[in-house]
Amino acid sequence: MSAFSTTLSSLVEATSELIIVESQWGEVPINIVRTAKGVVFVIDRHHSPGESRTPPHAIEHRANVHAASSCKPDLLVSVNSVGSMIETMPPGIIGVGTGILDLSEKPWTFHDEDAFHSDRTKPFDDHYSEICAQTLIEKQGSAPKGVVVAQCIGPQFESSNEIDALERLGANVVGMTLGPEQRLVSETGIPHVSLLCSSNWAAGRTPGEPEAEIDHKSVDSMAANMRDLVSHCIIALLCGHV
Repeated sequence: MSAFSTTLSSLVEATSELIIVESQWGEVPINIVRTAKGVVFVIDRHHSPGESRTPPHAIEHRANVHAASSCKPDLLVSVNSVGSMIETMPPGIIGVGTGILDLSEKPWTFHDEDAFHSDRTKPFDDHYSEICAQTLIEKQGSAPKGVVVAQCIGPQFESSNEIDALERLGANVVGMTLGPEQRLVSETGIPHVSLLCSSNWAAGRTPGEPEAEIDHKSVDSMAANMRDLVSHCIIALLCGHV
């Protein structure tokens, strides 16, 4: 996603600029991409002041979601790299999230002083999710829907036993960042869409190689190859038609 603004601008005529949004949780760089169809605010959730990449367990999600919501968007889109447990989402395929299974212990909220309980019955917007699904069917030939995402904190990949347990609980893919984002977005009231980029098989799920190890460099490389597909989904969302 650090190169997503460039990819998006290569598909449509656009201009871009970088701004810094300040918050009580830290500064967040945002690339503003302006197109004829609308404006896209791009946040790299792993941003850091230097050349390093903030690991998933150290991301300040409140800063990121606050920065995104301060732009007054009509829609928030989370793009997440995930490990797949299902045959319909092999590495390289993008699915649309429908549900989330987040049993991690760390709470995430904007309301530490006064209790606020946001509804999470349907975490992702049906209409905008369908726009993405139809775009993926056109561009990649399929669009796995009804995908349930399990939240794990990382930074290590999960064990095969943990994947077995998560699958029994109803998860289809696993990731390290969507859970906190979805909780915080639910407090903003802004519609939310989840684009799930399958970058590897979850531990123990590689066909014919149940003991295959997960290599982070390969995961990064696979995720980068899906930027074009994500860009097409964003363009379709700007047009706003199923």
